[in-house]
Amino acid sequence: MKYIFHLIFWNIGFGFVSLFSQIQPAAFQLDSILTIVKDKNVAIITNHTATIGKTHIVDTLLKLKVKVKKIFSPEHGFRGTADAGAKVNSEIDAKTGLALISLYGKNKKPGAKQLEDVDLIIFDIQDVGVRYYTYISTMFYAMQACAENNKMFLVLDRPNPNGFYIDGPVLEKKYKSFLGIAPIPLVHGCTVGELAKMFLGEQWLGNNFKLDLKVLKVLNYKHSDLYQLPIPPSPNLKNMTAIYLYPTLGLFEGTVMSVGRGTEQPFNVLGHPLLKKSNFSFTPKARLGATKPKFMDTLCYGYDLSLIVESIKLKKQINLYYLMQSFNELNSKVKFFDTNFNFHAGTKALRKSIELNHSEQSIRSNWKNEIQKYKTMRKKYLLYEDFE
Repeated sequence: MKYIFHLIFWNIGFGFVSLFSQIQPAAFQLDSILTIVKDKNVAIITNHTATIGKTHIVDTLLKLKVKVKKIFSPEHGFRGTADAGAKVNSEIDAKTGLALISLYGKNKKPGAKQLEDVDLIIFDIQDVGVRYYTYISTMFYAMQACAENNKMFLVLDRPNPNGFYIDGPVLEKKYKSFLGIAPIPLVHGCTVGELAKMFLGEQWLGNNFKLDLKVLKVLNYKHSDLYQLPIPPSPNLKNMTAIYLYPTLGLFEGTVMSVGRGTEQPFNVLGHPLLKKSNFSFTPKARLGATKPKFMDTLCYGYDLSLIVESIKLKKQINLYYLMQSFNELNSKVKFFDTNFNFHAGTKALRKSIELNHSEQSIRSNWKNEIQKYKTMRKKYLLYEDFE
């Protein structure tokens, strides 16, 4: 049976998107999905980004009589509205009556009891291609759980909006955490489907782990494509500017600086009350997705980084200038780095180099060899034409 959708255009903050746009996420391939899940009890790890047109994949599968038993949700929750790092409670979804089980907080990995009534887990979440964006850590632990409990794992792949380059430090084992689950660069250049294959193939899930892994590919996608997300993937990545700036600005989450949470421009701007007064300033306020933002109700001076997005896309590099500049200006006034910085960076070398006032060229040389090794390994798991 073929499922035909009407041509629909809609605008939800990320630009106009067509259901028949050239790039088609795997969730649209309903015939293939139904073949895999036929007569199986299904759990799905998902959030608000997993749509087929305007309809959520859970609603679509239920209408097609797929036996969905429960929903697992990542950071920010099933509806994608919770603050970063906020506790997300397990509950019942009012619309479907299905159990909602949080995989963020203490329960990061599905337990045997939670999986005893299912045959497979579907993973369908829009990622942004940055190591410390925690959706891929959720996938890692779920894959482990499926391997341990003899369950199938099905990834419905989606494009990586930052999949057109690779940059930043490769995670060191010492700094493995939920902010960095595998030894990959900060900007890793993979879709979640490719990462799933890598997690399993490199035995990062555990030695000799066997897993029935299936990945449904995105149609008509290649890594050089600048894919425009149809839905904001989390409360503070509201537009494509924030998506492109996230690899650069996410590092500041481990510093004293504000990245604009609590403003209309989160992950577009950068500031601190003690930065040199400039023409650009902002004042964080409590709002949905940032109920207690850093420097709430306090005037911050700083930078509008939306101006450098085209440079990032052209150079295919994270921007280090503002990290180095802000440290030099604030270091004598406040403690600039916090204990989370090395976990965001995945190494202590970046912080040490900035503290020692090393040049940007010297800093980048620290990760050059490791990135080259990663690129060679990554080729084994690519599902799409590469950007180089």
